[in-house]
Amino acid sequence: MPSALAQTFPGAEVQWITRKDMAPLLKNHPHIQRVWEFDRKTGLLGLIKLVWSMRAENFTHIYDAHNNMRSRVIAWILRPLGIIGIGPKFIRRSIRRWKRFLLFKLRINTFEMPFNGQRDLLEPLQKWGVSKIAPPAPQIFPSEENLKKAAEVLGDYTNAIALAPSAAFFLKRWPKDYWKDLIQLLPGERFVLLGGPEDSFIEDIHAVAPDRVLNLAGKCSLNVSSAVVALSRAVVSNDTGLLHVAEQLGKRTIALMGPAPFGFPSRPTTKIMELDLYCRPCSKHGQGPCVNKEKYHKCLVDITPPQVAEQLQGILRGHS
Repeated sequence: MPSALAQTFPGAEVQWITRKDMAPLLKNHPHIQRVWEFDRKTGLLGLIKLVWSMRAENFTHIYDAHNNMRSRVIAWILRPLGIIGIGPKFIRRSIRRWKRFLLFKLRINTFEMPFNGQRDLLEPLQKWGVSKIAPPAPQIFPSEENLKKAAEVLGDYTNAIALAPSAAFFLKRWPKDYWKDLIQLLPGERFVLLGGPEDSFIEDIHAVAPDRVLNLAGKCSLNVSSAVVALSRAVVSNDTGLLHVAEQLGKRTIALMGPAPFGFPSRPTTKIMELDLYCRPCSKHGQGPCVNKEKYHKCLVDITPPQVAEQLQGILRGHS
């Protein structure tokens, strides 16, 4: 999005407000001049203080891409007279509640297909002349310091295959044993496992081949994990944050897409593996419950390790 704005408004200063834990992904972007970091631990009062200080920037355009209570508070403070049309130009992205109701409750899909997370974020900005076609990768720029740290923790595993077996909700996770099978189907490859400190199950995947699998789950910051992805040969990921990191880095990636529709990748470097089922998508974030009457978790269980291994081998041959 920053690059798309820069294409439309050459010379404009783009500033971004985001959660503190997400801010590292925006650092070093050539088209973002300032990142405002909100620490959720400071609560509503902390948010108000932060945004009040932003008023001095005298923004001419404001885009609320998130459209939640927090982003509405930000908009109210930055454009207090917006209700009567006075102040910065403003766009709020619709979350399309009616379309979501039709999709999840009545199984009527009125969304533009295929699902495309980047397009959905850029589309509202067409009112300002911004194209809804995503700018080319990379759109994430790891610092030299973080690339160095990533190289240190990787050691001999630089240029290995990065695997992201976790996800916020269980139904978005390819089965744990399938990751083990994938590793065993490719005995000549090295793998790096990425995840958070709470993803203790990843150690079980590591144990299947500890001589050629490096477990970095919970051992790297978001900054360093992003740099690890940048130094990887290819990526296989569930529908989770590291999938989008890989895509914005332009890495060759396999995306295992299950129950949720709104985080779909779209770059040609990403191979989407999914099943056409009557029950998909079943929920906004993949929180469930599973509604398939034939088989529990069918949308990911029926994507088999040999199928993924075949696609991955094709990517690796093309990369080499």
